Order: sequence, then structure tokens, then C-alpha cells
Amino acid sequence: MTGENMFWVVIAILIGQYVFEQFLEFMNRSRWQSTLPKELDGLYDESEYEKHMLYKKANFSFDFLSETFSLVLILAVLFFGGFAWLSEWVCGITDGIIWQSLLFFGTLGLASEIINLPFGIYGTFVIEEKFGFNKTTPKIFVLDHIKSLVLSALIGAPILGLIVWFYALTGPMFWVYAWMLASGFMIFMTMFYTSLILPLFNKQTPLEAGELRSQIEAFSNKVGFKLDNIFVMDGSKRSTKANAFFSGLGKRKRIVLYDTLVNDLENEEIVAVLAHEIGHYKLKHTLLGTVMGLLQTGLLLFLFSLVVDSPLLSQALGVEQPNFFIGMLAFGLLYTPVSLVLGTFMSWVSRKNEYGADAFAGKYSSARALGEALKKISVKALSNLTPHPWYVFFHYSHPPLLARLKALKVK
Repeated sequence: MTGENMFWVVIAILIGQYVFEQFLEFMNRSRWQSTLPKELDGLYDESEYEKHMLYKKANFSFDFLSETFSLVLILAVLFFGGFAWLSEWVCGITDGIIWQSLLFFGTLGLASEIINLPFGIYGTFVIEEKFGFNKTTPKIFVLDHIKSLVLSALIGAPILGLIVWFYALTGPMFWVYAWMLASGFMIFMTMFYTSLILPLFNKQTPLEAGELRSQIEAFSNKVGFKLDNIFVMDGSKRSTKANAFFSGLGKRKRIVLYDTLVNDLENEEIVAVLAHEIGHYKLKHTLLGTVMGLLQTGLLLFLFSLVVDSPLLSQALGVEQPNFFIGMLAFGLLYTPVSLVLGTFMSWVSRKNEYGADAFAGKYSSARALGEALKKISVKALSNLTPHPWYVFFHYSHPPLLARLKALKVK
């Protein structure tokens, strides 16, 4: 195979992925109905359902536009040798492979941020605003993006630099050391994300003493779950949508409630939602997810180590002599089919775990209360309640609402 042939393989993968995703979107759209389906009786009234349909149509059109734009842009960069030009530019600035890699991916990341900014603005301040979800102010929007860029530089740059350093020292065996580094970082973030990173974007305050906290603590004691950290997060500063999540391991575990969840749900329903999150921990889903993430990262790095020095990959992007950062970029483009398979498998495991956590909450808390909470959260967020099974299979990390209610045996 020649570099030109590999170039066309890359093009075929990109176009194939786009066509496949649009096919799934089309199949998902085919399930939409202009009138309220019977299975949704009691969840929506006619006016709410009309709003639900308009929201789905707006997002469908917007997603199609943004994904088509992204495809056209990357195809243009490939056909006009944009990556080769950038590689030549960074190599002309410095001879150090570490600095070359940092400059190459830093430039790509900044360019991506600038190009995608109009889409982020439109999605937040037009679509989400139109349907009453957006609470983000322009100031918060700008600060969020600045903080994200700074964090990417402060965290991403040292990690990438170390991986390139491992490569320079050990050659093909760099993946072992890179995996050890990535594993340590992933475990660290699992334990400390909510206490170190999240406070940069959201304020978390301990849940005040009162009836709700007492009910939560009583349930925790009932199921043998030691919980000292219950926090309420000011999610309402950005959106009206509600959520809750569990994070951390061991003594660092923490449950975080969105303030919108606390305001929208009854105490019994909130306890049921927390019972679901505790169920993930008690059933070892949190540990399993961490282990699977580590294994997937190891597989990714191993496969990358097999082709990092491949002249075919570099030549496919217009660079004659292979180098680390061009190999990494080309591998990322070619990895798409593997990513689809692994992502689909991870989604299947996640949906299975969600059913398990629901069953745990139904057994030890209240299936009825959890069902009511799920309905309120889904309806308030205008979630798609009738997704196509194929779309669910490939993309959903959580089962659709109606499937969860059926499993809980509630209406």
C-alpha cells in the first residue's frame, strides 16, 4: 500500500463515519410523531409535547449543520495539505520533538476552539435560550472557555510532553510507560475531580441539616454506605436541567446534587435518585468503569505504538518523514472504527449498569419515587422519549425513560 492509498482510506473512514451517524440520526427522527403517543399519556400535555417536538427539530437541524461543517473542514484540510503545512511550520520553529508536538497540538486545539466557538454560542444563547434552559450569562460563557483552555494547557501539555519523552527514550515500548502515566492520572481525577477541578466552574456547598439530609443519612445507614460528603452544586447558573452524580473512591467518595434537582423533586424522589447513585457504588459499577477505562486506554496506546513510526501514516497526511505528532494524528483518524466498536460495548455495559442501579434503588428505596423522579427530570429536559432502538444501541449510555419505567414496573 502507498501513502496515497492510505490517504484515501482516511477519507473513506471519515465519510463513512459521517454517513453512518447521519443514518442513525435519520432513523431516530423517523420515530417522531406529530401527536402525543399513547405511551406518553400522563407525561406530557399537548402544549408541552409540541415544545418537545420543536426542541428536537431545532437540535436535529443544528447538529446536522455542525457535523457537516466539521466534515467539510477536515476534508479541506486533508486535501489542501493543511496538516503537512502545520508540521513543516512547527519543525521550522524548533528541533525538539517534545516542543514540536506541544506546538502542533496546541495550535490545532486553539484553532478548533475558535472555529467551534460560533456553534457553542448559537447552541447556548439561541437554542437553549429559546426553550428556556439557558441560564449562562455571556460572562460565565467566556470565563468557562478561558478556564478550559488554561486547564488544557496546564494539564494536557505536561502529560503529552511526558508521553513524547517516553517515546524518545524507549521507542515502541513507550506505550507501557504512557499507560502507567494515564492510569495514574485517571485514578487521581476519579478521586479528586469534584474537589479540585469542579470548584473552578461551580460552587459546591454541603447539604444543610434538615429533613432531606436526615432522610439521605438514614438511607445511607440502612444500606451500609458511609457517606460524609453530600454537596449541592449551583447547576442553575448555567441551565435549568437537573442532575445528580457520584464521584470518588474510598474516603474521597462524594455525592453531588444539582440545586435544580433539589428544587424540582420531592424529598422521597431525591432519596430515590441518590439510592440509584449509591447502587452504582454498592454494585461495583464505579470500580468496573474505572478498570474498563484503564484497559481501553492501554489498548489504544498499544495499537498506537504499532504504527507510530509508519511512513504510510505520515505520507497519507503529506509528510514524508514520520514523526510522533503526525503519527498520533493519523492514528486518531484511523482509530474511528475501533472506537465505534469499543464505544458501543461501553454504552451497552453502562445501560446494563443503569438497570442494575435502578433495581437497587427500587429494592431499598422506592421504585415509585424513582420513577416519578425520572419522569420529572426527563420531561423538564425535553429528553427524547421515543428514540430508535438502533440509536439507543450505538449511543445511549442510559436506557430510555420508558424502558426504565417498564423495568421498575411503574407507570
